[in-house]
Amino acid sequence: MNKIIFSLCLVLSGVSVGVAQEGTNATQRLRNQGVQFQEQVVKVADNVHVAVGFSPANVSMIVGEDGVVIVDTGMTRDDADRIVAEFRKITDKPVKAIIFTHSHGDHTGGVTSFLGTERPQIWAHNNFGSEYRPLTDAGVTFQSVRAARQAGFKLPPEQRINNGVAPVRYPKSGGHAFASGAESKPSHLLEGERQTIKVAGVELELVSAPGETNDELFVWYPAGKVLFAGDNFYRSFPNLYAIRGTPNRSVRLWADSLNKMSANNAVALVGGHTKPIIGAGEVKQVLGDYRDAVQFIHDKTVEGMNKGMTPDELVEYVQLPEHLASKDYLQPFYGHPEWGVRTVFSQYFGWFDGNPSNLFRLTLKSEAEHLAKLAGGKEKLLSAAKDALLNDDNQWAAQLADHLLALDRNDRDAKQIKADALTKLARNMVNATARNYYLTVARELREGK
Repeated sequence: MNKIIFSLCLVLSGVSVGVAQEGTNATQRLRNQGVQFQEQVVKVADNVHVAVGFSPANVSMIVGEDGVVIVDTGMTRDDADRIVAEFRKITDKPVKAIIFTHSHGDHTGGVTSFLGTERPQIWAHNNFGSEYRPLTDAGVTFQSVRAARQAGFKLPPEQRINNGVAPVRYPKSGGHAFASGAESKPSHLLEGERQTIKVAGVELELVSAPGETNDELFVWYPAGKVLFAGDNFYRSFPNLYAIRGTPNRSVRLWADSLNKMSANNAVALVGGHTKPIIGAGEVKQVLGDYRDAVQFIHDKTVEGMNKGMTPDELVEYVQLPEHLASKDYLQPFYGHPEWGVRTVFSQYFGWFDGNPSNLFRLTLKSEAEHLAKLAGGKEKLLSAAKDALLNDDNQWAAQLADHLLALDRNDRDAKQIKADALTKLARNMVNATARNYYLTVARELREGK
């Protein structure tokens, strides 16, 4: 089959060269998730208002006697300025304190919009910034490339639906969505397990809550029974591992933190993203399910590890029970259970999966040479990859393309096969970060990168 006929067959089989086919169930589910971050200011209790959808992260305002307390500040100044304008419709009291639930830039980047003539207190965990410090200290820079792929920053608007728990945003040139600037440097730190503070007549409890980051804290407002969870909760299966690459996130400690949050008997739960949960019964149910899901991933993975299972075996073994997997707030729009299983294994056992064949593996090129020989030559391997793609066996097509590219990194046919396989995989992927990553790498391959 020559290249022209091959490309024509791809189009007829439903692969548009460069754009994932729309209208699939996964695509529609991801679009429907967008209701969770439609722009609105939600009053969750007396004197407590949450700006949802104006920025990737939620921004909350607690109105006190002579000022307000802000919990998180959004990703950009443009976003934050719009939020300030909405909040000013409610009160013109000055900002007396800002609390960061953690150091991700989508929660801290809008801080300057909330700084008045008198600088407010800025509270954060004493580990603030700890997720990126090891990478920075070691000079690791490629994470920014992976982060852009995960977030879809290199994709045109028509290829981005949303980010699973947040609306589409593009950072300004040279910007980084997950970095914190000098303006967000805390002036006050939570040093221990918990601390009660009082600002503008508002009494709040700050509680250390490692989970999505080690510098995570949650905020408890007892007067209104409102719990601000940061990124330890949002309406999606949690991102127990970020495919952009991060230092380890402890799944066990994340479950422990959810337990601590549950103990407050809140009537409103404000996640770091998506619409708040309102009602004591609903909050109790959601937090309980969320904790149970995270705990299950940890405990079932450890159970399988103790049976000698490898990570590839564990992702088949560890399946969320139906009563959890069916919940709308535990769908894998942002995180994915499989990634949680792999990160638990890695945390306790590191890279070696226990199979001695993997102690000193063949190089990818050497393995590809053996596979090509087994197939009857490189052309047979290429033919098998094309057949896999035409038969919608897209994961296998992508993996065969990887072997072809190991033999020749400039193989145009292999790049095209992989790009088209990733595009077709994206079409049926409900996880926004995986979808963005598929489509971005497909785009890079088509552009010859």
